[in-house]
Amino acid sequence: MAMKHLLSPRNVAVLERFAWSRVLLAFDFDGTLAPIVVDPDAAQMRAPTRELLVRVAGLFPTVVISGRTRADTQRRVTKVPLRDVIGNHGAEGADGPVRISPGTVHRWRKELEKALAQQPGVVIEDKSYSLSIHYRQSRQKKRARAAILAAVAALEQREPVRLMGGKQVVNILPEGAPHKGVALERARARLGCDTALYVGDDETDEDVFALDQPGRLLGVRVGEKAASHADYYLRGQREIDGLLRVLHRARTQAMARGAA
Repeated sequence: MAMKHLLSPRNVAVLERFAWSRVLLAFDFDGTLAPIVVDPDAAQMRAPTRELLVRVAGLFPTVVISGRTRADTQRRVTKVPLRDVIGNHGAEGADGPVRISPGTVHRWRKELEKALAQQPGVVIEDKSYSLSIHYRQSRQKKRARAAILAAVAALEQREPVRLMGGKQVVNILPEGAPHKGVALERARARLGCDTALYVGDDETDEDVFALDQPGRLLGVRVGEKAASHADYYLRGQREIDGLLRVLHRARTQAMARGAA
């Protein structure tokens, strides 16, 4: 089934119906709430997005589920009244981090650093419960990605790991670690929500989009992609502001009707 543009006149009503329900709002950070940038440390929300998110999170139970560490994500969403911030692709949140023996991910990092030492522009980010191998700054991205995949394949032969792609990044997680779909379901149950709306832009978000819950989950991908499990899409990251405006308006109207 072809993806549908969520903010088109014929589809906005779908978003409004979810806004009137007991819905949990959940967002990825990079590429969703914040634009993708060359230097991951420089990522931040634009001022209008932050202002809208503050207003929306004051009306709906709202969480952020990011591939970043929980602490890193929290400092980028300060003063936003979120119910939870979940990091490491779903493994690090209110339910605690994934159980993994101390030093395991650090050992992976050391092995991969040695294997990739001759790849300029490749940066390995150690997030304690997962690794992200970035190659956005490489001048030979195809060569860098091939080298990364070869190094990870060698690791996979000996270690129980899960490989997840991304936008000029390769993520390595412990096999069996909670993913974003698991994190969303746990947050929804914990916060007593009947439905959920999730917005994300990357391969790691497909674990949410693939949940088979018609009428209970509205999956929205930033950027149209034929192979995605999401039913709806936004044309680009800047359309997140339009989505937030619709949610705010719909919930405000519903509250006014209830008061009347």
